[in-house]
Amino acid sequence: MLARYAEAHLIEAGCDEAGRGCLAGPVVAAAVILPPHFKHELLNDSKKMNPSDRELARKIIEEQALAWAVAFVDPAEIDQINILQASIQGMHRALDQLPIRPQVVLVDGNAFKPYPGAVHHCMIKGDGRFLSIAAASILAKTHRDAYMHGKHLEYPHYGWDRNKGYPTVQHRRAIEQFGACELHRMSFALLPRQLKLSLE
Repeated sequence: MLARYAEAHLIEAGCDEAGRGCLAGPVVAAAVILPPHFKHELLNDSKKMNPSDRELARKIIEEQALAWAVAFVDPAEIDQINILQASIQGMHRALDQLPIRPQVVLVDGNAFKPYPGAVHHCMIKGDGRFLSIAAASILAKTHRDAYMHGKHLEYPHYGWDRNKGYPTVQHRRAIEQFGACELHRMSFALLPRQLKLSLE
């Protein structure tokens, strides 16, 4: 069972990101502040949920959260500052958009930078431990999946409606055949053996 909070007497925001391991597309971060007594059996680590349950959970979170926000960091910025810094930057941007200022930030993982006006706690596998982080993981995942599905219409040969930009065999074969596009992260090893790529 997921914990409602780490510090019950303070305003907590959960943060997580999606798309860190992808070859293409943005990394998407989310921040969520849930009501103190929020509870819903559907919420879980987004990776353990099927797509239809994630979409249902997204609606519940967006309707019932005290505050939520989603932020995108595009591939060009990822290439410039690296994926870890981009993930942290995205979480900071999501926190900046919250209409309620958190006093505590719970972050999935083991790396973060101090956020002004709040203490933060890095929680290993936090999306499977705390409701607010699980909620953030669901929003980050569903918003990113929707974005990549939309981009699939522009670049159908990469199969982003299925792989969402992750390094599947089919995705890498398409990169080898068609080259990379502006949504690919050129600082990543897009192909085995670091084959030279050309932008479309």
